[in-house]
Amino acid sequence: MSQIKMEEQIGGAILHLKGQFIGGEETEQLRDALKDISSQQRSKLIINLEKTTYLNSTALGVLISAHSNFAKREGTVVLCNLDKSLENIFVITKLIKVFTIADTLESAIKLLS
Repeated sequence: MSQIKMEEQIGGAILHLKGQFIGGEETEQLRDALKDISSQQRSKLIINLEKTTYLNSTALGVLISAHSNFAKREGTVVLCNLDKSLENIFVITKLIKVFTIADTLESAIKLLS
């Protein structure tokens, strides 16, 4: 089962994702969480993927749309804690060139401060 936890920090938000995001209800919850953050006009977002085991194309689409939404407002989205298999997905899809990716949550916070 997937879970999304949001914490307010860094003058923005940190989303902690857990589990698999395979285009079902969990992906809708992710989309809603990202919409909420966006509607609050936050300019900084960290998405912590430390406990995320899988993202399918629908979930990637949700992340891409959040990224472009933030970019339009001069905001920044940083992904952190990708395991090897998630990192491979980002490399294969060339999204590694689109997103700012940090190794750890600490380094993601540093990037945004």
